Amino acid sequence: MSQQIKNSISKFKSKEALIGIVGLGYVGLPLMLRYNAIGFRVLGIDIDEQKVEKLNAGESYIEHIPGVKIQQARTSGFEATTDFSRALECDALILCVPTPLNKYREPDMSFVINTTDALKPYLRAGQVVSLESTTYPGTTEEELLPRVQEGGLIVGEDIFLVYSPEREDPGNPSFETRTIPKIIGGDTAACLEVGIALYEQAIDQVVPVSSTKAAEMTKLLENIHRAVNIGLVNEMKIVADRMGIDIFEVVDAAATKPFGFTAYYPGPGLGGHCIPIDPFYLTWKAREYGLHTRFIELSGEVNQAMPDYVLSKLIDGLNDAGKALKGSKVLVLGIAYKKNVDDMRESPSVEIMELIESKGGTVAYSDPHVLVFPKMREHHFNLNSEPLTVETLAEFDAVVLATDHDKFDYDLIKQHSKLIIDSRGKYRVPAKNIIKA
Repeated sequence: MSQQIKNSISKFKSKEALIGIVGLGYVGLPLMLRYNAIGFRVLGIDIDEQKVEKLNAGESYIEHIPGVKIQQARTSGFEATTDFSRALECDALILCVPTPLNKYREPDMSFVINTTDALKPYLRAGQVVSLESTTYPGTTEEELLPRVQEGGLIVGEDIFLVYSPEREDPGNPSFETRTIPKIIGGDTAACLEVGIALYEQAIDQVVPVSSTKAAEMTKLLENIHRAVNIGLVNEMKIVADRMGIDIFEVVDAAATKPFGFTAYYPGPGLGGHCIPIDPFYLTWKAREYGLHTRFIELSGEVNQAMPDYVLSKLIDGLNDAGKALKGSKVLVLGIAYKKNVDDMRESPSVEIMELIESKGGTVAYSDPHVLVFPKMREHHFNLNSEPLTVETLAEFDAVVLATDHDKFDYDLIKQHSKLIIDSRGKYRVPAKNIIKA
């Protein structure tokens, strides 16, 4: 073992290392808090000046991360900056940046590439660079490796390169950063060794794999497994509905089987940064090898069609009441992508809102976790959350239950809504004013 490897490992084990986290969002911020909590100094780097100002003032911009935790981190060595030159100070650089799709449903690697390019001048011997962003197999090797070595540093000898995919589940109280096992693959055996030393301080279980490609593929398999099964149950929902069967009753019943079945529930489409996006990373990369991932692509088509299915149920319900969608007022309940969080990434609720507007409906929303519609890369509504009252509900021709937050008063909604389009199976007992979608 070279002296450089020994020095790097020693710094992590002794907690003398400065941990640099690049990208302070839903992944980077919890990771910062974890390293800070166990005694590491942490430097957060982000291009968003507003985020950096808030963090340095001890404020949180993510609902499920209390401000008091940021304040505690600030008093014990955490600092945020927009100055990439300070990467030179860091012993680890953990990249937690977005990897969205472009308008052609192809990987948009600009955030990863631009971030790596911004860090390049400040890379030095002894550092470990870890990519956590979900991506296609080969990204670390093809995009990061040549950039990291551009200045003359040799990966595996001078500097260490790993891929360790994030596994955050915002709003899930059963798991936290520490308790979720961490997959890690290194560009070389030495990279893996140093990467394990970095992560084993903060995570209860580190799971090494043979390469960065294997680690990248592991993350995709996890999310594709979920996307395919949700696609299956969404298709089953349409069939069951046509046959007059409640798919939620069926899934509940099937879930009593103690082996060989995992319950997945249908919804209005896929949301979040991972499940709607990651399958397309693999389908895109597979084409380079002359392969077509038909199974994955089919589930993607089914899931992408769900907002249209919800819209069709809304149109049918209004028609039965003698109304057209054009000119009707529709309240969308819940615009976060899943219950009890403020995360709007890839939320199907937003697509449903756009579809309603495109058909001439007037749309509003109510979400106790998102009080003002945020600025998004592709969507914007100049709206605030409507208070959920008897008077508010009376104003609307229909409500669409898109995200089933626990804070909603479902009895109030049922009693005072003219028409409810339930895309989450919240109302199991049939009622005249409820249509399952």
